[in-house]
Amino acid sequence: MSQEIFGTDGIRGKALEGWLSVEAVEALGRAAGTVLGVGSGHAAEALIAHDGRASAKALQEALARGLAASGVAARTAGLLPTPGLAWLTATQDVSLGVMISASHNPAEDNGIKLFAGAGSKLTDAQQSEIEMRLREEMNRVDPGGQAAGSLDLTHDAHLEDLYAEHLIQLAKSGEPLDLAGAKVVIDCANGAASHVGPRVLEAIGAEVTTLFGAPTGTNINEGCGSTYPEPLQERVKALGADFGVALDGDADRCLLVDEKGDLVDGDAIMAILARDAAARGLWSDLRIVATVMSNRGLHRALEPVGVGVVEVGVGDRQVVEGLRQNGLRLGGEKSGHIIFGADSGFIGDGLLTALHVLGVRARTGKTLSELAAPFVPFPQVLLGLKVAAKPALETLPIFQEKRMRYEEELGADGRVNVRYSGTESKARVMVEGPDAARIQEIGDDLVDTLREEIAARAST
Repeated sequence: MSQEIFGTDGIRGKALEGWLSVEAVEALGRAAGTVLGVGSGHAAEALIAHDGRASAKALQEALARGLAASGVAARTAGLLPTPGLAWLTATQDVSLGVMISASHNPAEDNGIKLFAGAGSKLTDAQQSEIEMRLREEMNRVDPGGQAAGSLDLTHDAHLEDLYAEHLIQLAKSGEPLDLAGAKVVIDCANGAASHVGPRVLEAIGAEVTTLFGAPTGTNINEGCGSTYPEPLQERVKALGADFGVALDGDADRCLLVDEKGDLVDGDAIMAILARDAAARGLWSDLRIVATVMSNRGLHRALEPVGVGVVEVGVGDRQVVEGLRQNGLRLGGEKSGHIIFGADSGFIGDGLLTALHVLGVRARTGKTLSELAAPFVPFPQVLLGLKVAAKPALETLPIFQEKRMRYEEELGADGRVNVRYSGTESKARVMVEGPDAARIQEIGDDLVDTLREEIAARAST
């Protein structure tokens, strides 16, 4: 069993294997219940939700058994987005929330994200203590065995109603958002927002066409959602729709499609929202948080309106930390994971992101393509490489020499970013610069070099 438990976004891997085996997840329930449950200042109760994977039922029951053993009762909200579970955890006087999801990963994967009673992600101290207790629990369990017993877990359908009404009220507060007459296509990725996403858009007046909103357990993210937006782009054009929304499996990410069928990514979304906030004088501190993977076109789009960018490392935890430390209101990633600061509990919510942009569109009378026009991205390539090991990049001299040479070549007009994925056995190489053909050559060479040097290291 792998010694890495919590990655950058909770526990993730092949469903029902390793740290996501039934016995390990039951042990996790005991550990999380002990650390976050009794004595937390909230009721000794947990809320569980899941996305559209077949493995969710077994993992949910295992979690509930473990939680019950630690003195924490559990209810399930069923199929619900991660941000919905986080919001409910913060508002329902429970001691913790557990989301069963592998986000944008394929159906055979799954994962677990834990939220403390305030609906916040775990602190490093909480995560370390849970991991320590989980290891101790697993030492008492036969690794080849299956956790036994069943549990009658209550499905509280009212929890989805509460979350839907929360989003509807947010859309109607301040300057009410009325989408009457607007044609919106939403791609739910056969995931967690398949029920609640279309419901919210219809409630505020949109004429909604739903794509990939029928989870079977095996079709989540399959050729759809924010990872594969092409079907949504085609449908928006075919229907003459005004707006397209592409969510990922657990609906914390959102990409948009304009009325021309063109993709509007997370960088463009941040540019739209930050420029709108600056124009309306909403922020005392005109800065946002973006990761090193965001396109330099974002900086260029914000400069004319006086909005700066605080740059942080990759991952939503890094974005959240940047928002907290600087007291800022907006941050996110190119992938469409947009976070609205303390006002939204520092949790990315794909549906809320779409509603905010729809609000700008309704208020200004501009089309989405007009709103996105100031963002002109530099050419960028992002390449993935499956790896069997993750040696420190600085210990790979041939790769490092090439990387430094290419960074010098690109200078101020480009950049190279290389990192290992925190949730998958992959390395990611990003190259950005003014010449699309040249950055493709650079990216391909760096991937080939990295592959060869890691393989050579493994063979010695």
